[in-house]
Amino acid sequence: MTPLIPEARANVHLIDHPLVQHKLSLMRNKEASTNSFRRLLNELSSLMAYEVTRDMALQDVQIETPLETMNAKMIDGKKLVFVSILRAGNGILDGVLSVVPGARVGHIGLYRDPMTLQAVEYYFKMPKNMEERDIVVVDPMLATGNSAAAAVARLKECKPKSIKFLCLLTCPEGINTMYKEHPDVQIFTAAIDRELNSHGYILPGLGDAGDRIFGTQ
Repeated sequence: MTPLIPEARANVHLIDHPLVQHKLSLMRNKEASTNSFRRLLNELSSLMAYEVTRDMALQDVQIETPLETMNAKMIDGKKLVFVSILRAGNGILDGVLSVVPGARVGHIGLYRDPMTLQAVEYYFKMPKNMEERDIVVVDPMLATGNSAAAAVARLKECKPKSIKFLCLLTCPEGINTMYKEHPDVQIFTAAIDRELNSHGYILPGLGDAGDRIFGTQ
């Protein structure tokens, strides 16, 4: 079992709200259907989006209430970009966009080489003016951390204002990899599981998230 680097733990925000933990437990169950897994992921992603956007900047905007004019606090959702690591990251998008519908969306395609477990990029499409934006990378699993770290390194070439990483599950190996390569990136997750198996899957985990989302098991 790989120990968690103490300094790396400080970069992890564990979202332990009872609703988040309840829905995650339902998703872990191997008997959960594709339909229910997808629905739960959407609900869970919405709940987690509240935490990952907690420190978003607010600006004063003048509005008219039914009674008078006032300065109200609002966010500029257009400055936020949710970046999905294909393909499983797309399962999180609907949920987070339901909370911040004005956010832009980027996609990065990575696959894990089965022999080396290293990430290989095959697609990259981002909104314009990334240097003005805050990025939240979304992917259900932070397992070995190799794909996530490669995605963040690629995104840093766009010089965004900030980068966060949002996932359902992670483990010490994934957290350590991200910390070693990107100590400035905060991780938001619903659970830190025990370890990886020899094939790079999280234990106890919930299986292959992409297969369970899209019914390709």
